Amino acid sequence: MPQDGIPVRPIESTIHAATAKISKFLDKILRLVFDDKCKDTTIIDGASLITDLSKYNKKGLLKSTTLFYTFDIRNLYTMLPQEETLDTLMTFLHVHVYRKVKGISIDTIKN
Repeated sequence: MPQDGIPVRPIESTIHAATAKISKFLDKILRLVFDDKCKDTTIIDGASLITDLSKYNKKGLLKSTTLFYTFDIRNLYTMLPQEETLDTLMTFLHVHVYRKVKGISIDTIKN
């Protein structure tokens, strides 16, 4: 029995789920699009953070008044509603003028 105030949620293993292969395939083709469009604003690890801060400093943008914020995302995949995630993906693809990805229409990807 959980203690008061301690949330409990089921953990499901979806490694062998019916959608695992399609999910892996979509990640593979969409990852290329995302990485290409977001490479200038994505920090992937500590080394890339230091590299980006160095570039920022060389441009004269790092000031004594510059504020830094950090945040931690826990359980990202369990927090994203599927419909909202699909809407966000469709918006991203439309903004970057994609009608197809690797020959697959974005409507087919959404479905």
